[in-house]
Amino acid sequence: MSSDLFSGKALREIRQGVRRWQQQTLKGRLSPEHSESGIPIELVYTPEDVADINYVADLGLPGEAPFVRGIYPDMYRGRLFTVRQIAGFGTPEDCNKRIKFLLDHGATGVNIVFDLPTVRGYDSDDPRAEGNCGQCGVSIDSVRDLEALFDEIPIDKISVSLVTHLPSVTVALLAMYTVMAERRGISLADLAGTTQNDFLMETTIGSAPEILPPQHSFRLQCDVVEFCSRNLPRWNSISFNGYNLREAGSDAVTEVGVAIANARATATELNRRGLPIDSFAPRLSFFWDLCDDFFEEIAKCRASRFVWYKVVNEELGAQELRSMWMRFHVQTSGISLTMVEPFNNIARSAFQGLAAVLGGAQSVHIDSYDEAYSAPTEEAALLSVRTQQIIQTETGVVNTVDPLAGSYFVEYLTREMATRIMECMHNIDTRGGIVAAVTSGWLHREISDYAYRQQKALRNCQRKKVGLNYCPSDESKKPQITVFTYPETERKQKEKLVRLRQERDEKRLRAALKRLRKACDSGENVMPCAIEAARAEATLGEIEQVFREHFGLWQSPLTAF
Repeated sequence: MSSDLFSGKALREIRQGVRRWQQQTLKGRLSPEHSESGIPIELVYTPEDVADINYVADLGLPGEAPFVRGIYPDMYRGRLFTVRQIAGFGTPEDCNKRIKFLLDHGATGVNIVFDLPTVRGYDSDDPRAEGNCGQCGVSIDSVRDLEALFDEIPIDKISVSLVTHLPSVTVALLAMYTVMAERRGISLADLAGTTQNDFLMETTIGSAPEILPPQHSFRLQCDVVEFCSRNLPRWNSISFNGYNLREAGSDAVTEVGVAIANARATATELNRRGLPIDSFAPRLSFFWDLCDDFFEEIAKCRASRFVWYKVVNEELGAQELRSMWMRFHVQTSGISLTMVEPFNNIARSAFQGLAAVLGGAQSVHIDSYDEAYSAPTEEAALLSVRTQQIIQTETGVVNTVDPLAGSYFVEYLTREMATRIMECMHNIDTRGGIVAAVTSGWLHREISDYAYRQQKALRNCQRKKVGLNYCPSDESKKPQITVFTYPETERKQKEKLVRLRQERDEKRLRAALKRLRKACDSGENVMPCAIEAARAEATLGEIEQVFREHFGLWQSPLTAF
């Protein structure tokens, strides 16, 4: 007669069996291994490794607290994850064609990435934009550009992700987006989508000649969240960005711990402004990087839901279940792509995308194999869409909710990830919170140290990358792919700016920008005044310049270490 798998007797028998196996069968043949985040990985896992897990309190059922097994009870059986491939290059007119191409071939959401001048708040005719307009993202200077970008795109029927990075740029571009909708007769209540809007992108992760101080960048981040919670009920006001933190230099634990620490600080600030947690938490979202360590990435996704539930329920006092949902978008790892043997990237991204789905992602972007060179070609972008569709329709992994649940290894790893994520957040707390951790330079140092260790491990072949440092071939030095050619952008954008400045009402513009400056000074939410500036056809650079002049610039403290 079989005994209960987790009974005291069974666990004693398992423990004795493992010891016997180690001595007689394994005979000491054991090389130590660790996950990418440094978690020790045993050769084999048994019920003993998960015996102290309380199923109801630590796992639960899908759609129920603590949401480890997914936020929806039926998950992908009820609604497939959104196929949200990134689009962004050239002029808005160029990018509009790519958006339509992706939607025509099965993409179910829009995901727009902007060029470096736009991301950093410079107009296309700014000297600092020279040579970068339309490169690796679409160029946006005014509300007219957003009208061209979304021409004939049903923004009231499909969700749109605007990868705006900086909160100050989010203020400007979201203001322009709402004015565009207004001109098309679309109610703000009908707009569904996401703005990235993470102050860490400005102060810690990205680099630029002009950076707002962390406390002011954080304020603008919270202004956007507050405005959206009051006026855009279907809009995800922020995507706490673990992805770019991971790409810059962090492990999976730090990626999630820092993002949730930022989310907690944001919620605390909005509470101070008088907003109850349940009025805005349902529209907070997260953005994860799915990298090479397959099982750790799945465990990361599951653990992130558990930790967020604990924070929102126990610390912030949320009452509604939707407030406790950890909703996240996933992009496969860009930093894992190689220029040598670029077709290897197809396999890398496919496995990472599969891990995202097994981890319960709400929307997915799978990197194209040629993104180590440029924006993806149409052919490569289509292959990425097809990869997602194959996962959805041919693999069967969407038929069962959380299919890896119950794996001794996955459950052990999920619990270990959750513990370490909470330890990371506690470490941030001891440093005064996320804003203080940035201001002091602690997070900068963590990123640079980790990135150095990872690069050194690649050079020393301690981290294996097929085709790069593991089994490289001579042919790999000559990639046989067609590289995307960026369309002419800078001249066209400059010409549009000349027309804009000739045609707009300068008196109305000056008055709107003056009101925006007063809002910065008074501490009131800047979004309504930014919308007025967008209606007056202020450019992105003109709105951004108001913030730079009022809040001043900040020098990263990284050089102090």
